[in-house]
Amino acid sequence: MTTPTRRGPATYDGFVHAHEGALVDAAGHPLLLRGIGLGTWLLPEGYMWGFDGGPQSPREIEALVHDLVGPDQAGEFWRRFRDAFVTEADIARIAGEGFDHVRLPINSRLMLDDEGALRDDAFELIDRTVAWCRAHGLWVILDLHGAPGGQTGTNIDDSPNNRPELFEDDRYRAWTIDLWRAIASRYAAETAVAGYDLLNEPLPNEWQDLYADRLVDLYLELTTAIRQVDPSHMLIYEGTHWSTNWSIFTEVWDPNSMLQFHKYWSAPDFPSIERFVRAGRSLGLPVYMGEGGENNPAWLATAFQLYEDHQISWNFWTWKKLDTVTSPFSVTPPAGWPDIVAYAAGQDAKPSPDDAWSTLERLVDAVRLESCVYRPTIVNSLLRRVPLELPAMSFSFRGPGTSHHVRARTTLPGLREDDGVALRYDSEADLHFDLIDGRPGAVENDVVVDLDAGEWVAYDIHVDESRTATVVVTADGPVPDVDLDGVGLGSSAAPGCWEDLLLTAGRHELRIRATRDATSLRRISIH
Repeated sequence: MTTPTRRGPATYDGFVHAHEGALVDAAGHPLLLRGIGLGTWLLPEGYMWGFDGGPQSPREIEALVHDLVGPDQAGEFWRRFRDAFVTEADIARIAGEGFDHVRLPINSRLMLDDEGALRDDAFELIDRTVAWCRAHGLWVILDLHGAPGGQTGTNIDDSPNNRPELFEDDRYRAWTIDLWRAIASRYAAETAVAGYDLLNEPLPNEWQDLYADRLVDLYLELTTAIRQVDPSHMLIYEGTHWSTNWSIFTEVWDPNSMLQFHKYWSAPDFPSIERFVRAGRSLGLPVYMGEGGENNPAWLATAFQLYEDHQISWNFWTWKKLDTVTSPFSVTPPAGWPDIVAYAAGQDAKPSPDDAWSTLERLVDAVRLESCVYRPTIVNSLLRRVPLELPAMSFSFRGPGTSHHVRARTTLPGLREDDGVALRYDSEADLHFDLIDGRPGAVENDVVVDLDAGEWVAYDIHVDESRTATVVVTADGPVPDVDLDGVGLGSSAAPGCWEDLLLTAGRHELRIRATRDATSLRRISIH
């Protein structure tokens, strides 16, 4: 499998595009995009605000703010919030962390009025973001997260009646086509925009079967409308059912396009994404994991290594939210916020307008990057950047002879069965990956790798922007003669930890410790 030749800041001398099944830059160099989603900024979601049992959709959250402080102050709050939640400081930090693009979720209600016409300020926040990204070496993927009428019928699309009315009302269909034509017209020459993500997670659950044909028809109409005004930008199509059902992708609708899936709370292994990889190869189109995250660092390190080893560009969800351990930045809830959350859930009295407004003002200050708590463990896990702790299950996905060398033995059902490496549960727990709150799970605590004499597993790390290293863990003696630039950890006289190994990589010194008992590997720590 070919390693991407292009890594680093975005370039703007032409358009990102699809070519012969790969994603490439203007010069034709293969790309593997690594990015961050700007969730809850233009389309708030209740769980990111800590609303458990309270409002979830943007309309519901807006109604709560209106109820608390009235229409005038509510309008002022949202203006201040949108000016504070994503600023140039956020964009500069995203670039500085080593990412190369952002996925910008757009709510059509911020662009269209109640009659479907473009608002005077429709492009203000998007223009601002694109300009910042251009200044700091990032691409932007424009994502219609909330289409007119709603494409999912759930809180995440801001649908007015909890139905995917985009596919039930021709008025909303026309508005969506006109909106994308307007977006494409405005950014047709903008090379900082990498592509157009036409609809986020259309038609989940029962809707995936009922309206699939209408979705295909709409995708074809959108493709035609956009190509009338913009021949250059890449189009990105998502499957149904949270972007995991790709049965609609049976032909190529546009040669300059990419197919997108999302992945949460499932086994981080090749069988879980094999259908997407095969579909991309069959159609000759690149594949993009456009949303994934909301889990603990062990899962992140494994899943995002999986994408990279299969040449899948990715985008992590999401940059920041309130009181979280699963995003790079956590907003500290201000004084008074628990009172608003309790009222929203029907568990406490309504705060006074003055108290509520004071809390909302403090929230605006709290969401600014400089006020947030940095969670470096999340970024380090995504990029395999030291300092880093990897669970045993997180060896790379490039196959026998590169990622591992083992004889055929019993594998663990439901996790990396295709690799043939002897994974084993060291407890009575069951496999589970639904760790949305970021807590440690049984998988990384209790799944071990059993190694016999002559066997080894390899773990990839990023030392810096331009240098990688491979840590090879063996059961006995020196590293076997394998074709990789790695460092080996051999056996030790006693269970527990191998002796610390000092690896010199360029100007960096890395201390590596592998935790084991007998010949069972548990985790690797790299500092």
